[in-house]
Amino acid sequence: MKAQVLYEIGNLQYSDIKMPDIKEDEALVKVSACGICGSDIPRVFKTGAHNMPLVPGHEMAGVVERCESRPDLVGKRVGIFPLIPCKKCPQCLARNYEMCENYDYLGSRSDGGYAEYVKVPVWNLLPIPNEVENDDAAMLEPMCVAVHALRLMNLIRVDGNTDCDGDAVFGSCDDIKYKNIAICGLGTIGLLVALFLKDAGYQNVFCIGNKDIQRKKLLDMGYEPGQIIDIRDVDAVAELQKRTGGQGVDVYFECIGRSANYEQAVSCAAPFGQIMLVGNPSSDMGLSREIYWKILRNQLTLRGTWNSSFYGIDGEGDDWRYALDRLVVWSKLRAEGKSIMLPHDLITHRFSLKDMNLGLDIMRTKSEEYVKVMVGFS
Repeated sequence: MKAQVLYEIGNLQYSDIKMPDIKEDEALVKVSACGICGSDIPRVFKTGAHNMPLVPGHEMAGVVERCESRPDLVGKRVGIFPLIPCKKCPQCLARNYEMCENYDYLGSRSDGGYAEYVKVPVWNLLPIPNEVENDDAAMLEPMCVAVHALRLMNLIRVDGNTDCDGDAVFGSCDDIKYKNIAICGLGTIGLLVALFLKDAGYQNVFCIGNKDIQRKKLLDMGYEPGQIIDIRDVDAVAELQKRTGGQGVDVYFECIGRSANYEQAVSCAAPFGQIMLVGNPSSDMGLSREIYWKILRNQLTLRGTWNSSFYGIDGEGDDWRYALDRLVVWSKLRAEGKSIMLPHDLITHRFSLKDMNLGLDIMRTKSEEYVKVMVGFS
């Protein structure tokens, strides 16, 4: 089969490699789409993968070609949870599979989705209903990273319960009406956080970014110009204080991973505010003494998030089911002619598997504005 193989740092080649051999509890999946994640850029060009040679790519969906243990899945479209838990460590036994102490991972430790076929444990598959398009199915992994961060902040619930009228799932009507929320960093994850907050009905959401494409996507979601803070024009801290009447924000999503943005989050948080650290660190993180004092004196809560919750192919009540349920609702509304954004609307560039190096170069050099770069398979 054809695949993009990372042989060593900076050496990704379009190659002919052997088809995967699958075990009884695995499925052979023909890849239909695979997104390029921001984490793939340092993996390919700077740090390498845990094991090389390796096929990267972890944001993928496809069609089951072979599966001995579940023949009913053959021919079915599936999303793929890329983290393969050991199911034996204390975290796995507590069903915190994303916190597995001995995990494998498609696209960074084992071969992933930048190939015509990928082998996947059956446990990691999520069947996709007909209403959902292939590109949206491939967006499930970043969608669920966003959902996980929101759930840890108690802004949504994945159990399907609701305290207010309507289709949205959220904590309470008062939270929706009064809670001030900020998102800094409007790449794919930040924009998906914005999309899920819009879907859940939160009104006082402020989005901090610095690109025209980000502004356009937010307006397409239904955000008002007054909810968008462009740091090319204004100081984010001063502007956020102004737009919240000097209160600051109750919840701040830091989706970049730089010290300066971490400090900005602390400066923007209201007393007793919560800061969700989402962005992967690009280098060592540090805090000034003044910022550290703000954490203490304002009694702030800092929280990290990692990956997403998935309870297996026959599970329920996890981040992946929540995201898929919302996808089905949104897709049906779109089919009815409603003006609603779908995750695939965040795709700004598409490349074939053979030419995906062009997408990697755009992301590495930032030669063009982009949100999600998708690799498609004909």
